[in-house]
Amino acid sequence: MIRHTVNLKERSYPIFITTSFDELGKSVLSLRTGNKILIVTDENVDKFYSEICLQEMKSNGFEVYKHVLIPGEEHKTLEAIYGIYQKLVEHKFDRTDTLVALGGGVVGDITGFAAASYMRGINFVQVPTTLLSQADSSVGGKTGVDFEGHKNLIGAFYQPKLVFINVNTIKTLPKREVSAGLAEVIKHGLILDAEYCEYIKDNADNIFCYDENVLQYLAKKNCSIKGSVVEADEKESDLRAILNFGHTIGHAIETAQNFELLHGECVAIGIVGAYRMAYYLGVVTEALVENVKEILKKLELPISLPGLDVETVYSHIFYDKKVKDNKLKFVLPRRIGEVFQCNIEDSELIKKVLLDLSR
Repeated sequence: MIRHTVNLKERSYPIFITTSFDELGKSVLSLRTGNKILIVTDENVDKFYSEICLQEMKSNGFEVYKHVLIPGEEHKTLEAIYGIYQKLVEHKFDRTDTLVALGGGVVGDITGFAAASYMRGINFVQVPTTLLSQADSSVGGKTGVDFEGHKNLIGAFYQPKLVFINVNTIKTLPKREVSAGLAEVIKHGLILDAEYCEYIKDNADNIFCYDENVLQYLAKKNCSIKGSVVEADEKESDLRAILNFGHTIGHAIETAQNFELLHGECVAIGIVGAYRMAYYLGVVTEALVENVKEILKKLELPISLPGLDVETVYSHIFYDKKVKDNKLKFVLPRRIGEVFQCNIEDSELIKKVLLDLSR
C-alpha cells in the first residue's frame, strides 16, 4: 500500500493507494471516529463494490448503513442531499460518526456536502472508484451540488478525513469513462509537470490495459501534484485556481450540452480552447497546440465539438465562479508544464476560440 499525506495542519489527512479493499475497514478504524458509518454510493457502483465495503466495515466493528443515489450529473442536486439527511436522522447519526463516499466525482461531491452541512460537519471518507475521481475530485475538499442548471453553484470546502484508492475499481468502467478520467490526469502534467505528460503519453496503452503499477503511479502522482497545490492554497484564493485549467470553457460546454458529455470530455475540449486562446495571444505556437491535441487524441479524448452553439456556451461561461466584476479569469498555458492566470475582457477573442472548437 502506498501512503501520501495532504498537509493542512489540523485538517491533514492520509491518502492510501492500493489494489484491493482489504485494508479499508482497518484504515477507517484508525481514524478513531464514532461507531456508525453510512456508505453513500450510486446504482452503478452499488452492484460491484458495496457489499465488499460493507463487510470490510462490519468486520472491523462498525454499525454500517447504505444509501444509494441515482447516478449522473443531472441528479447532483439538493434533493439528493435531502435523502442523505433523512437517512442520517433515521439512524441517529451524531457528529462523531462517518459518511463514506463510494463512487465517482458526483457521489463524492454530494456526500462531501452532506457531511459538511449535517450537524455543521461530520466525518467524511472518500473511496473514489473512477479514474476521474481518483485523479482529481476526491482530493482537495471541494464539495457541492448543481443548482438550476449551474454547475457546483452550491457547496463548501470540506476536507475528508481519509482517501482510500483501490486502483482496480476502474476495470469495471466503460472505456469512455477511463478516457474521461485521463483528462484530469493529463491536466496535472500540462499545468505543472512536462515529464509527467510524457509518461502518460508513453503509457497510454498500459493504462487502457489496466497495468496495476502504472495505475498506482498515476494515482500517487496525481495526489502529489494536486495535494501540493491544495496545501499552498486550500480555499482557491490564488494558486489553486490553476487546477481549473480547461474548466472555464469545459464547464460551460458541459452545462450547455445538458451534461450529455462526460466532465472529462468537456475538460479536454476546454484544454484545447485554452491553448487556442494562448496561441491567439501570441504566447504559444500553433505547433504546440497541435502537439497537445495529439496527446489528447492518443488518450481517446475529444478535441472539438462540431455544432457547438457559440452564443449559448459563451453565456454559460459567465456563471463560472471565477468571474469577478464581469471579468473572466482564464488559466492559460505558457508551455507544457507551466500555466498562468489572466483576465480576458475581449468577448470576440473568446467567441473566436469557441468557434474553433465548434469545427
